[in-house]
Amino acid sequence: MAHTYPRKRKQPTNNRELWLALAFLGGAILLVVLGVVMANRPAAPVAAGDGDIVVGRRIVAGHDMGAGPAIDFLPADGPQPNVVVPEASYNFGRIGPKDVMTRTFLLRNNGEAPLTISRAYTTCGCTAAEISADVIPPGKAVTIELVYDAGFHDTAGQTVRRGLIIESNDPDQPQAEIWVQADVAQN
Repeated sequence: MAHTYPRKRKQPTNNRELWLALAFLGGAILLVVLGVVMANRPAAPVAAGDGDIVVGRRIVAGHDMGAGPAIDFLPADGPQPNVVVPEASYNFGRIGPKDVMTRTFLLRNNGEAPLTISRAYTTCGCTAAEISADVIPPGKAVTIELVYDAGFHDTAGQTVRRGLIIESNDPDQPQAEIWVQADVAQN
């Protein structure tokens, strides 16, 4: 006679515990993704009313440090432009060795005559910028979208500092500078 053993019954799965574990896991993943997105988001430009921002003929700045065109200054006895960069530097902090970081800056004309940007260039090929207009009326501003590409060349394990040089018809400051810095992590 064959011996039969009683079957073990499966314990019913506690659906509440399963859903709680899945909700916890989903929340943790959401927090990680949100943290990555927030850490790498482009920062908002320095405060300026939308009506203050000029959009016109854009200037794209790259690594071209050769001699540029002559700057046409206005007559010395008349109204003059006055270039102001409210935030002239920014530190991205610690970034990955392949990260591409973006920051928006503002450049204002606090003078009494139009400010004309004759040229803009960056100090390294890993950095580029786009300026929203080349002529800025008095009391107005332009946005500058500056991009730093850590993976352009090997900078892993280094602190890097890159600049944007802007040449204009401001007789007191014909060159304005904006600098970014980053601590690039090892691979």
